Amino acid sequence: MTRSIMDRRALFATGAAAALLAATGVSAASMPKQGGRIRLALSGAQRNDSWTTGDGLFMQVARQGLLFDTLTEIAADGTLRGELATAWQGSEDGREWIFDLRQGVTFHDGLPMTSKDVVASLRLDGTVEALCPHQIRMTFDQPVMDLPFTLSAPDHVIHPAHALGEGIGTGLYRLKRFTPGQQVLAERVSDHYKGHSMGWFDSVELVSIPSEPVRAQALAEYLVEAVDLNDPKMLKSFDDIALLPSSHRMTHAVSRGVAMPLRIGQHRPLDNLRAAERWWFA
Repeated sequence: MTRSIMDRRALFATGAAAALLAATGVSAASMPKQGGRIRLALSGAQRNDSWTTGDGLFMQVARQGLLFDTLTEIAADGTLRGELATAWQGSEDGREWIFDLRQGVTFHDGLPMTSKDVVASLRLDGTVEALCPHQIRMTFDQPVMDLPFTLSAPDHVIHPAHALGEGIGTGLYRLKRFTPGQQVLAERVSDHYKGHSMGWFDSVELVSIPSEPVRAQALAEYLVEAVDLNDPKMLKSFDDIALLPSSHRMTHAVSRGVAMPLRIGQHRPLDNLRAAERWWFA
């Protein structure tokens, strides 16, 4: 394969990724600290949701922001970086890509993550093959110049090949309880490979509330700490609630008792679905 400079260093500098984010912040006065349970009331849950089906916001956050990792991620500062992949490089025509996988990563059941898990997990319009336990190759009939960005999406999380339909991932939180369409409860993985820099809550609870006014009421009554919301009028008068990313184009509302980085993702709600990883209690 003819190599090009279309590798992760070039992608890091792209303006397209940086344009996804902007400065915000509820509270960034305190340094991150561990502890507590954050509760998020979310829309989009269905009674037939599973770990491989269901694409509402509830399951997107449960997958990518909680239990599972993707090969790449869009960081809070807008750059593309590796998560389960440590490096990647594409051919000049964008039809062939090779990804190096992070070594030493284990699933929540203790088994190691390898290339066979990535091959079993990814559903792409191309071929995914394992070159060795920690390297994969993807080939396509048409150019896929933005593949590293595509692989950061929540529908490309990596499952274990031996348990594709289970809530077993490599994410910062391990599943404790799952009631489809109603609740997800997860607890922090103490020895996670990213645990020194994120994943500050001891536990995370997602609850399904389909009605937007009821979600707003739950936040106003301190029953939860964050909700997805589009109508700023419901909570605009509450000084202890932040409307993000702004009251003019909000996607979610958060208690001011929650702290977060000055820059948070705006491509998707709740810090690009990764609130459980990136936020902490002030």
